Amino acid sequence: MFKFFKGYYRFLMPLVALNALLIIGTLGYVIIDGYEWFNAFYMTVITVATVGYSEIEPLSFGGRLFTSFLIITSFGTFAYAVSSITKFVVDGELNEFFKSKKLNAAIEKLNDHVIICGYGRNGRQAAQVLKRHKKRFVVIENNADLTQSMNHDFADLVIKGDATQDSILQQAGIMKAKALITTLPTDSNNVFIVLTARNLNPKLTIISRASDDGSDTKLKIAGASNVIMPDKVGGAHMASLVMKPDVMEFLDFITGQDSEAINLEEISLTQISDNLKNKTLKELELRNKSGANIVGYKTSDGHYIVNPSAETKIIPESKIFVLGNREQVNKLKAILKD
Repeated sequence: MFKFFKGYYRFLMPLVALNALLIIGTLGYVIIDGYEWFNAFYMTVITVATVGYSEIEPLSFGGRLFTSFLIITSFGTFAYAVSSITKFVVDGELNEFFKSKKLNAAIEKLNDHVIICGYGRNGRQAAQVLKRHKKRFVVIENNADLTQSMNHDFADLVIKGDATQDSILQQAGIMKAKALITTLPTDSNNVFIVLTARNLNPKLTIISRASDDGSDTKLKIAGASNVIMPDKVGGAHMASLVMKPDVMEFLDFITGQDSEAINLEEISLTQISDNLKNKTLKELELRNKSGANIVGYKTSDGHYIVNPSAETKIIPESKIFVLGNREQVNKLKAILKD
């Protein structure tokens, strides 16, 4: 309520002043000349509005003196209220108010979403990939010009503000978010966001951009789950395209560029059914039942197994890496939950 009043005092203060004037006027006529409550209110309204109607009941000397005071006071107050409210509407602040309420209501309904801090080149690329996979996300960007070109299912989920502020991250629903991606051009700002986000939500997956050598270590100390250095990644990718172009193009193809094409996805085994626990891949026949290939396995203690053997057991809290189209992957997920 305090934030609402602080943000829209230009709209609230004139209304408060008018209401105060009506209350004072009504009480004054009741006390001074013994008016009934409705008559006192009506007399106050026509006096404040300066419509020029005659007195509804005879006024005493004190009543006339009070009316004179009310006219002088109300003239400035009424003019101030009308001009302030008109300016509030004309300047678009009323529209911004309703947009803000709609935004907050939409974010309140989100759960397990992604927060993108910064909508520059890296932020836009992250948003495009999330959009292809129909993953909900909220963008925090201080420059409104950068977000005007947004065109996706969640284009309205944009918060204009400083992502280093706790209140902005909380407005973005950080307590219920699955991950946060910070792509600000300044490493110090990214470090600050990582520290703040990790403190607000210890379970959050945090991906941060880094520009300078050495910043990646600081970001990981601050709490980043992964640190990406675009310049190094880009250079390494270009060199790999020279050394093994077909391999790199194949990897680009299977890492989710098209939601309907062949994808390489990870499936967490935290909620598998009891009848599947500790069974081997051979016993489950997942390839025959779903058509998807299990190309990798991550144990519960973080070790990776490439192309796991048929004797590999499905253990809770582990992960499998699956290669297949969307239909095959969804069928495999359904099998693991049954």
